[in-house]
Amino acid sequence: MADENPDDNNFEFIKFLPEGDQKTKSSRDYTGRGSAKYANNEIYEGEYVDGKRNGKGKYNYANGDLYFGDFINNVKHGIGKLTYKEKGEYFGQWENGKRHGEGIFTYPNKDQYSGWWAFGKKEGNGTYIYNDTGMRLVGVWKENKFVSGRWILPNGTYYEGEFDNNKPNKVGVWYFKNGNKVQGTYNQKIIPNDDPDDKKLNIEMKWASNGYLYQNADLVNAHEKF
Repeated sequence: MADENPDDNNFEFIKFLPEGDQKTKSSRDYTGRGSAKYANNEIYEGEYVDGKRNGKGKYNYANGDLYFGDFINNVKHGIGKLTYKEKGEYFGQWENGKRHGEGIFTYPNKDQYSGWWAFGKKEGNGTYIYNDTGMRLVGVWKENKFVSGRWILPNGTYYEGEFDNNKPNKVGVWYFKNGNKVQGTYNQKIIPNDDPDDKKLNIEMKWASNGYLYQNADLVNAHEKF
């Protein structure tokens, strides 16, 4: 994937074109705008400083991904937008070729994450919106996983507590629109998957309140599910 490995300038050139009337066939030590086509069919158009991609530029990857934004010393660094051929679009901050800082990722199914990133992964405060249901996860993320915060339903009811596998786990509280609240505990059970090619976790969730109520996860909110 285009954002997993820092860009470099070690590819063999097929063609380099400087902007204007400068006569050079290589980007070596070149400063100014130019375009380069590499032997792996990737294309860069933009600014160079001392032979390296520095400043604003556009990079077309061989797999169909397209980046437009800032470069420092040949890598994506600063503000930029990467449009992936198959997995959506990211716009925000970059550092050393990876999503790092604040940014927004829009997925092919129109789900959207907006918040903080570290070294290519969701890390820190952020919000994930499910396009098909309108549900939101708002809180703290660690290594791409939602670990604590609020699961907010479209009707205003929300759950606040700890999460595991992006689902409620352990102690938490349900808050309802009428002002009522129920404190309790979610317990997750991983259901074995007989299909080795199916990597999705099958998780059974059970909810037990600390009061007189006892309901499983489906009954707490029968019409809203992950």
